[in-house]
Amino acid sequence: MATAETDLRVPVELPAGRVEVSATLGRPHDAWALLGIAHGAGAGMRHPFLTGLAHALHDDGIATLRFTFPYLEAGRRMPGPAAHAVATWAGVEAAAAEREPDLPFWASGKSYGGRMASMAAAEGRIAPRGLIYLGYPLHPPGDPAKARTAHLPDVAPPQLFLEGTKDPFIQPIEQLEQAVASCQDAEILWVDGGGHSFEIKGRKRAAEDIGAELAPSVAGWMRRRA
Repeated sequence: MATAETDLRVPVELPAGRVEVSATLGRPHDAWALLGIAHGAGAGMRHPFLTGLAHALHDDGIATLRFTFPYLEAGRRMPGPAAHAVATWAGVEAAAAEREPDLPFWASGKSYGGRMASMAAAEGRIAPRGLIYLGYPLHPPGDPAKARTAHLPDVAPPQLFLEGTKDPFIQPIEQLEQAVASCQDAEILWVDGGGHSFEIKGRKRAAEDIGAELAPSVAGWMRRRA
């Protein structure tokens, strides 16, 4: 049976004042954890990849809280300052604690959204049980010199890097492996042949199905780390 979802407004304290962002909470009756899910830079929380992932996680007893960053809420296409995204993650964790105080909070995100979660955790703005990165954008494609890794050793909770082996954002792969080795508690789970959105050349799948297929790996890691 499909899990009912509730639309919410989450307050976020930005330097210029409080704003509210859209969010959707899905809570299965047998929930044992709550996973915040952030979207990537170019797609919102209702992207089929994220809805497919969330709905499949509900089947495993994981509640989900998908949300929108302020820049997209305001109708802009380009991400705002990282501090705004970090503040949004803080607001989401607070909203999760208020709505579901009995469920341990975890954080995840596609690409940009996951990187912003890692920055929020490194700065101590959120303290999730663990963090799951769905295609961590280690550097811009073709520009490994611009690695986004300096903060990762400061992240205290366990981290899972769920990565496609063909993702152009993490080539050469050894650079990601070195970054993960520098972390306090982190591991990589590879999707063989997967690109940045876990698409696999020669295997046509809908984005919703791709997201759903990742759910067992996400849920399994969460159960091991719970």
